[in-house]
Amino acid sequence: MSEAAAGGSGDAARVLAALKAGGATLAVAESLTGGLLAAALVAVPGASAAFRGSVTAYATELKASVLGVDEGLLDVHGPVHPVVARQMAEGVRRLLGADWALATTGVAGPDRQDGQDVGTVYVGLAGPTGTEALPLRLSGGRDTIRLGSVDAALGLLLRRLAADGG
Repeated sequence: MSEAAAGGSGDAARVLAALKAGGATLAVAESLTGGLLAAALVAVPGASAAFRGSVTAYATELKASVLGVDEGLLDVHGPVHPVVARQMAEGVRRLLGADWALATTGVAGPDRQDGQDVGTVYVGLAGPTGTEALPLRLSGGRDTIRLGSVDAALGLLLRRLAADGG
């Protein structure tokens, strides 16, 4: 899979270069993207200098048992929620010992899930300066939503790294 096919369009290379320049590492936790974010990163030669690894927690219960997402939160709100995205990022950062972490959760379609519309996505970011969740409303088919989620995740980290000075 090419970087463009994985949704990276150059942002993955920029993320990895910025992390490497700062001596920092990245881990990712994926749900709706199902490994596309990790694929975009590992498509970049030399990715291992900054990319620690990933967890694809597609099943809701794995978000709790593997990534440490609060079970009560999942019971009340389901897996498509901004706090779930943040907790997924925090969990994979801790689990894989990374400086930074990204997480994706949402509904790629074709049908609504847990009361959430297709295209509802949250990208979580955890790092040394805190956590955040980016809400997205994406349109298009399943593949377009998944690739858009990857692009949004990489863009979020690039903006955060630039704001934090690398």
